[in-house]
Amino acid sequence: MILYIVRHGESAYNVEGRIQGQLDVPLSALGCRQAATLVQAFEGVEVDAVFASPLKRAWETAVPVAKSLGLEPRADEGLVEINAGIFQGLTWPEINDRYPAEGVAWKQQLPDFRIPGGESRRDLMQRAEGALGAIRKAGYERVLVVAHGGVLTAGLKALLGVPAERNPFSLFNGSISQADWNAHFKLLTLNQMEHLRVGGEDLRSRGGDL
Repeated sequence: MILYIVRHGESAYNVEGRIQGQLDVPLSALGCRQAATLVQAFEGVEVDAVFASPLKRAWETAVPVAKSLGLEPRADEGLVEINAGIFQGLTWPEINDRYPAEGVAWKQQLPDFRIPGGESRRDLMQRAEGALGAIRKAGYERVLVVAHGGVLTAGLKALLGVPAERNPFSLFNGSISQADWNAHFKLLTLNQMEHLRVGGEDLRSRGGDL
């Protein structure tokens, strides 16, 4: 299976620097433009199925691409972002003020620290690996997955055998990564963003990782 991995476009909370987690936040104006560049990036690319997180920011990114490919996106709850519990909806300064101990524990990248009311990094890796594994078992040859920075990097870490306490990469909004997943999982490209340079304008944005 050839797997195309896309992080959603910039969201309204990315602009505000707020932790989204599983809150249902729409794309920003820039995010909508990033989604439009993905339509052009996948023009002429053969894709058999599109799976996406049902959260608005991912769904609004996936729908235009899927329709341009003549496909209907399939909502997959396993692809939703990490449940960030008490952090959801807050900025880091607000977290540092209200939940200082929990904020420090998260930034220490402890793999089994579970955000109160939410998930841990290891929880997310296991969920993401299961979701991507189920998509592989569906038997498609070429699949596009549109989801979130946290869940996608967690899935990649699990499939590449990266320890849960290490976080060696992040994904930019609207970026494309590609993997070959037949006998073994092989990451071919990571965080491609050439399509986000349009007419001399740079549409790249990193957003947050949650």
